[in-house]
Amino acid sequence: MVPTLAALSPAVVQRASRVSILLMDVDGVLTDGRIVYADYGDELKFFDVQDGAGLIFWNRVGLKSAIISARESRMVKRRAKEMRVDWLAQGQRLKLPAYQKLLKRFRVSDEHVCAISDDLIELPILRRVGLAVAVPNAVEEVKQAAHYITRRPGGRGAVREVVELILKAKGLWEQVLQRYH
Repeated sequence: MVPTLAALSPAVVQRASRVSILLMDVDGVLTDGRIVYADYGDELKFFDVQDGAGLIFWNRVGLKSAIISARESRMVKRRAKEMRVDWLAQGQRLKLPAYQKLLKRFRVSDEHVCAISDDLIELPILRRVGLAVAVPNAVEEVKQAAHYITRRPGGRGAVREVVELILKAKGLWEQVLQRYH
């Protein structure tokens, strides 16, 4: 459930209205954080279909998305392609250098980025972005650094919630809905 704009602080709505790039972590944000290993060494992750649909909506209105992950996974690459993620950086044990490359690639400043996180590795980024978001299952330090904490947990629609919040703050949600009238 996405809160109405009226239920949010004016500062969060203002921050959200400036966002043009959505930056996500994978484990704990796009997934619930569990990693399952099969007998043959395959790694399994569980993604939420509503998060994927939200990213498709995001893309349709001309906004950019990115993933920076500390781990590497073929499944993440596949899922990023399905969700039309514009930029993917895997194997990033230190995420700040990858974030700085993202800013250069898309020629934006920090205030235009929303980052969604659950763990300490993203704190340097959260402290810089225009809209820092934590999922409810995030560690306490991430929650304290966040401007907004989602109602939905990571891997269970948190990304979709943030997409809707930002698109509504930017006045773009009606454009998404027009496709389904």
